[in-house]
Amino acid sequence: MDEQPEESRTGTRIEAVMAVIRSRIAARSLLTGARLPSVRLQARAMKVSVSTVVEAYERLVAEGIIRSQPGSGFYVSGPLAPFSLAEIEPKLDREVDPLWISRQSLEADDGVLKPGCGWLPASWMHEAGMRRALRALARAGNGELADYATPLGLPALRGVLARRMAASGIEAAPQQIMLTESGTQAIDLICRFLLEPGDAVIVDDPCYFNFHALLKAHRAKAVGVPYTPNGPDIEAFTEAVQAHAPRLYITNSAIHNPTGAVLSPVTAHRLLKLAERSNLVIVEDDIFADFELTPAPRLAAFDGLARVVHIGSFSKTLSASVRCGYIAARPEWIESLADLKIATSFGGGRLAAGILLAALTDGGYRKHLETVRARLAGAMETTVARLGAIGITPWIVPKAGMFLWCRLPDGIDAAAIARTCLKEGVVLAPGNAFSQSGTASGFLRFNVAQSTDARLFDVLARALAVS
Repeated sequence: MDEQPEESRTGTRIEAVMAVIRSRIAARSLLTGARLPSVRLQARAMKVSVSTVVEAYERLVAEGIIRSQPGSGFYVSGPLAPFSLAEIEPKLDREVDPLWISRQSLEADDGVLKPGCGWLPASWMHEAGMRRALRALARAGNGELADYATPLGLPALRGVLARRMAASGIEAAPQQIMLTESGTQAIDLICRFLLEPGDAVIVDDPCYFNFHALLKAHRAKAVGVPYTPNGPDIEAFTEAVQAHAPRLYITNSAIHNPTGAVLSPVTAHRLLKLAERSNLVIVEDDIFADFELTPAPRLAAFDGLARVVHIGSFSKTLSASVRCGYIAARPEWIESLADLKIATSFGGGRLAAGILLAALTDGGYRKHLETVRARLAGAMETTVARLGAIGITPWIVPKAGMFLWCRLPDGIDAAAIARTCLKEGVVLAPGNAFSQSGTASGFLRFNVAQSTDARLFDVLARALAVS
């Protein structure tokens, strides 16, 4: 029985109505001058009384957020509220918000365990190669140290990238490659180039959670398609294309984030046929390429960069401090993307590109990768065993990479586990941060390279015991 006083309940309802209006204004679904829903429509939509909505609107008028126009209704006042990604619906438990996970991981000190983050420990990175690259760049001319980069970026590095892609069957001339500040900026530029607000974009369910955040920032409509051990569910993908007429599909087709799955050739061919019939552009994020033991199929290789845009970076294998990524696409698209890059960030990071070139062409990089792959394989085996001992099981055991997508015991909520573990200095990545449909509440993503401390499993065991 609800014993809350009537006045208190009414007050809570009024605040709820006010919060909804503020959220819609912050998310730009209600712009300056826009007319609010009528009092009766808002009351019906929120299942509250008309008097509750009237009082909520009046309080918002008093705050200067909206204004009343007698005989016409209520309107959003100016100026426009600052844009807030966190306010865009659907509102999530903050512990499953993608931005929350990223902020917790980035802000954590050395004493915090970060099995939910998406990068290798600093001690695993190519430190020796980076130091050699920095010493080489320190002896470079003034232009290398102080001048802007060309619009497409350092030609020598683009040549190296073209040869690396050729090894995966992707034919891309250096002039079809543009350097960016990061893999994230690459996706941001592609979204600016190809999307209009309200456009539908297909994402895997689950997928890398920052795809969700980027699409929110571009006011796009994300449509999730279930991901299988062989790639997206083609039947569900077909239904999504027919229902939403999407402009883009964004995916990892080598080592998938968060599941660690690998796209099969059969699924790749079916996917490309479907994309061709529906005029769909595919953005293929290949950021984990260097972790592979055996090269997986690349959509860009099958497609020849006709409707696939291939992107990548080296923040996962070389250094997250040196921000440099790339886009490979049709020549005419690269021209337009270069204009967009100049408009939004001007010349790009010439120094970062030079450091990356020196590190990639250093003989130690190949040996570094061999060491990292071996360490990841050992960490994967150990993490699977330690998680299994406390009742957490992998969806699949990946053949390579750092990620392990795991199912919790029945009835256990990942967000609740994340809250409990955070109090003990452990940052986790709950499943619904990766799921557009919100159907992964029983999953966690583990980074096996960040799961080598035995304390993690002690904290998890205690959290599971009280859940």
